[in-house]
Amino acid sequence: MDKTNVMRILDYENIKYVPHFYDSNETDGESVARLVGIDPNRVYKTLVTISNSKHNYVFCIPVNKTLDLKKAAKAACEKKIEMLAMKDLLPLTGYVHGGCSPIGMKKQFKTFIYEDAMLYDSICVSGGKKGTQIELASDDLIKLIDANYADIC
Repeated sequence: MDKTNVMRILDYENIKYVPHFYDSNETDGESVARLVGIDPNRVYKTLVTISNSKHNYVFCIPVNKTLDLKKAAKAACEKKIEMLAMKDLLPLTGYVHGGCSPIGMKKQFKTFIYEDAMLYDSICVSGGKKGTQIELASDDLIKLIDANYADIC
């Protein structure tokens, strides 16, 4: 498999990771977790939002959980947050739906990672394209993208 930009960034930063590859036609997060053999509580999806003040925020949560928009807004110190329209994802982040990673977006947006990530030695996030997951220590991810842990589910 070719290296993704996410992998190149992690290599450049000397961050340890394990790539996991799966059928890129699979888009359901819990199915992806099964395919890579990792507990769905440790496989995180990347959600991009827009606030009422027109700022974008990124939230990483387990594939088996739902983003609580009120908690997300509170974490971001915003009055209201909603999901970004799918048509706006690629132009804003450089990533397609199903392959969006918190690492290597066109612009680094303020990012929040569900606090339960602290309970595990490692979590998985998208490798930057469909069919690729990257397993790494959540603290390494936090440092790399200057994210914060938060109660957002």
